[in-house]
Amino acid sequence: MEILYLLIPIAVIVLVVAIWAFLWAIKSGQFEDLEGPAYRILMDDDDPRIPGPATENEPSGRTDDQKQ
Repeated sequence: MEILYLLIPIAVIVLVVAIWAFLWAIKSGQFEDLEGPAYRILMDDDDPRIPGPATENEPSGRTDDQKQ
């Protein structure tokens, strides 16, 4: 029976921390876009992330002056 004097305050502290973490997540915008990550995985990654010096005619990035 004496263990309840320890377990009840610990349970209340854990509950308060969980509620604080949930409210922090709401205020920081964690639940703003729920569908975006689901569609992002379906997007095609064919476009390069960092555009290089390649032109439309030369996918390797070489120009006519550089060819030998």
